[in-house]
Amino acid sequence: MSRNIFLHPTLPCSTQLALRRAGYETLDNLSSTSAEALSKELKIAISESQTIITASQRPAGPPLSQSLASLISRSQTFACSYATVNTALGGGLPRGRILEISGPPGSFKETLALDYTRIFVESNEEVIFVDTQNTTSLATIKKTFRTSPAAADYRDLVRYAHLHTLPDLMIFIHNLLSEIHPKTGLLVLNSISFPFLSHPDLQYSKRTALLDKIRQVFLRASSLNNLTIITTSQMSTKLLNADGSPGNFETGAKAVMVPQLGSTYLPSGRSYRLVIVPDSRTTGAVQLLSSPVPQPGEAPPPRHQYDICHIDN
Repeated sequence: MSRNIFLHPTLPCSTQLALRRAGYETLDNLSSTSAEALSKELKIAISESQTIITASQRPAGPPLSQSLASLISRSQTFACSYATVNTALGGGLPRGRILEISGPPGSFKETLALDYTRIFVESNEEVIFVDTQNTTSLATIKKTFRTSPAAADYRDLVRYAHLHTLPDLMIFIHNLLSEIHPKTGLLVLNSISFPFLSHPDLQYSKRTALLDKIRQVFLRASSLNNLTIITTSQMSTKLLNADGSPGNFETGAKAVMVPQLGSTYLPSGRSYRLVIVPDSRTTGAVQLLSSPVPQPGEAPPPRHQYDICHIDN
């Protein structure tokens, strides 16, 4: 029986070709080689060869006869309709990664999440779409597919749920791994920060524990099941002292807007954090706050201007 496995979500084309040229067609072919030998043979980093070797030995993986090509087919990058977002992400969103989209009310974060929903459905993949704030309904999703080639199929491929409370969200997270089907490619958690805002008296230690539980499940779902995850989040105000340290209403020299939940719930090394900074209803900038790909230098990440009246089709 086929089982899910995480091989490498962004395996470069050069590595794919090198594997095939060296005669590695199945996971069984890799079972008798070492990471050091594979690194030397393919001229790739030892860390990358170790990831491939480890994946081939995992008992939770697919049968060893499953071809490398079939796994690689689930490692592509998805480009959305917004060229500015693709540029910020370095070309698009790789499969099996996590994208947090933050922005103030009225920004196009939900529209962007719906665009990725359309892209996955048009690839004949199932999407789990969860809304917690009544900002995206089934009618809105239907409108997204109005001119899509997948207009007749989206009802079969989109599983929609509306969660009302923080306990509802955590129950969903607890059961998520069992809800992932072989055809499930994307999870969208729209307004993931809202259930936490509805519990302002939640103890800090309890909040941290819940966010850590989400992080653990996200890590397993994205790595072992190759599930792509998109969350949208509200913004909150953070006060800073003149030296940049956290401040309060008495000492703070400036206020900045930051994603509501922080980064605790996002697995490091797998997550992109994108913030939308509107200038008007249709224009503004997007900025990548963090990425699995190390950013050169210490300069802040650049802002990329957008105009949602002009998108790629």
